[in-house]
Amino acid sequence: MYRGVARAVGMTVFASEDTIESCVGLTRTAMEDHDFIFVHFKSTDSRGEDGDFDAKAEQIELADQTLAELLELNFDVVMVTGDHSTPATYGAHSWHPIPVLIRGPHCRANARQDGFGETSCITGALGPLRSMDVLPLVLAHAGRLGKYGA
Repeated sequence: MYRGVARAVGMTVFASEDTIESCVGLTRTAMEDHDFIFVHFKSTDSRGEDGDFDAKAEQIELADQTLAELLELNFDVVMVTGDHSTPATYGAHSWHPIPVLIRGPHCRANARQDGFGETSCITGALGPLRSMDVLPLVLAHAGRLGKYGA
């Protein structure tokens, strides 16, 4: 579904093997001609739907390691989040909150958290926020939003 939505809003969709490793290679390729890149790690969601807590934890750890590789590509702004929560204990998409992390040159340096998860993000610099407010924040941090408050 996310690929169809991406196409509908005019994004280029690259064929992928749906592995985190292939996402890194495709990201490197996409950087040559695109200034906005959406990377989707499906495996974390799939392991939650399988109800396999240990496998989901492994996929999250792999995503963490891969994030370090993606940060080395020197994007202006990086956002890490999910499109929905899929707890392995529930085995389906749920109503639970999702964490949001934004990294960029205009982010507050003193707004550091000890972890990245639903609970720690509630007390972070962004606090609780609505999904509709996330993209404008990313655009603002990238210097792509008009004058704020005008």
